[in-house]
Amino acid sequence: MNLSRTLATAARVLRQLRHDPRTIVLMLLVPCVMIFLLRYVFDGSPQTFDAIGASLLGIFPLITMFLVTSIATLRERTNGTLERLLAMPLGKADLIAGYALAFGGLAIVQSALATALSIWGLGLDVTGSPWLLLLVALLDALLGTALGLFVSAFAASEFQAVQFMPAVIFPQLLLCGLFTPRDRMQPALEAVSDVLPMSYAVDGMNQVLRHTDVTAAFVRDALVVAGCAVLVLALGAATLRRRTA
Repeated sequence: MNLSRTLATAARVLRQLRHDPRTIVLMLLVPCVMIFLLRYVFDGSPQTFDAIGASLLGIFPLITMFLVTSIATLRERTNGTLERLLAMPLGKADLIAGYALAFGGLAIVQSALATALSIWGLGLDVTGSPWLLLLVALLDALLGTALGLFVSAFAASEFQAVQFMPAVIFPQLLLCGLFTPRDRMQPALEAVSDVLPMSYAVDGMNQVLRHTDVTAAFVRDALVVAGCAVLVLALGAATLRRRTA
């Protein structure tokens, strides 16, 4: 992997996104809007918002980054941009890393906005450090970026890319422990949830919600989410195709 080519790819992606304000709004503002709505859906029981707000602070950015990244990458394949780029001395790893770097930069902004709104704007009660909450939110957004890059290799159209959301995201959403503790699930479902990265994202958020110090469980959860993001990025580089068949 060549650093200069990776940075050049990231800069190109950011220049393209600058001319697509709707995508920027989707990535940066939609998670904030969802969290804002959630706060006032539970206006009569703020303790419910405190209980699930931290978890959703990680889940919303993951979903948004997955959707935007998968569609943006597929669009570049279908219009021939990827084929032209890979005809140049640009490796697949350079391309994937450049995309991850560009969308990762936006993920930092997105996570910072959502975390700041939740804690200082909506009064989310967090026992631990807000910086730890931001860290997990950022890792979740990066994981969503990695998953989006990966699944885009298997979609032939933007419609198909959207269809991957029920297959990739919704099962994790149901089994991550958001709706019920994972140890109360049917044993087979609990075993499945133990290998899903979103489960560790929710667990990490809950560690920050309940503990003032950095716990061993929090470190484990953060490392699992980060490791999954790196693994999926590697798989994305391995499965990257120049064009859609």
